[in-house]
Amino acid sequence: MNKVLVIGDACLDIFVYGRCERLSPEAPVPVFLPERTTKNTGMALNVVENLKALGCDVETWVNPLGTLTKTRYVDSTTNQMLLRVDEEGEVKKRTLEPNAHKILKNFEAVVIADYNKGFVSKGLIKEVSMYHPHVFLDTKKHLDKSWCEKVFLVKINEKESMLSQSYVASHREQVIVTLGSQGCVWKDKKIPTHAAEVQDVSGAGDTFMAALVSQFLATKDIEQSCKFANRCATSVVSKRGVSVVDPYSL
Repeated sequence: MNKVLVIGDACLDIFVYGRCERLSPEAPVPVFLPERTTKNTGMALNVVENLKALGCDVETWVNPLGTLTKTRYVDSTTNQMLLRVDEEGEVKKRTLEPNAHKILKNFEAVVIADYNKGFVSKGLIKEVSMYHPHVFLDTKKHLDKSWCEKVFLVKINEKESMLSQSYVASHREQVIVTLGSQGCVWKDKKIPTHAAEVQDVSGAGDTFMAALVSQFLATKDIEQSCKFANRCATSVVSKRGVSVVDPYSL
């Protein structure tokens, strides 16, 4: 069983499902009638749950659960999200222990899930990637060689890649750009995915990252890992809410 360390911003995902049958007389907004609520851990901890589902042994360095919360209000009939409310408390930056280089050697891979909420700094990413050869980074920060050049693989989405165009263009072997229903791009090669009926894209990027890492540890083949990650991400967007991949359904 491969040991993986996940570092990053963690949150609580809350989905409130209900009915919208009329508009408010006070303002042109729907009146929402809550029916049921689901809760699950999200962001970096969603990466963790997917890695565990794919057979990895996972440890975490994340912010205390409860400092970040995302609450989504969803119409049960149409599955349309009406509103998302984010609550963000103070997040303390993670620093490395003096013996971090020894600790990191215990893991086959390190995943950094950086949602740019304050827990993960550029300095932390730089330090970890200096100490470990297989650091997989998912970040909302603009990419720059001063702090992420030694990262093994960076996963960003298409919108994020537009904000770091020069870096992506000069680091094609390092950067994987996800394209949603169109799959992903690595080394200027588009790796397509199968079509699926999309119910909810929440957490799909986390699933992609977890699947990419687990498959790479098994095969050491990045392209095959991208194909597997596409399949896993496609499987979870066909379900409502934030879902964890089921490897037996692939």
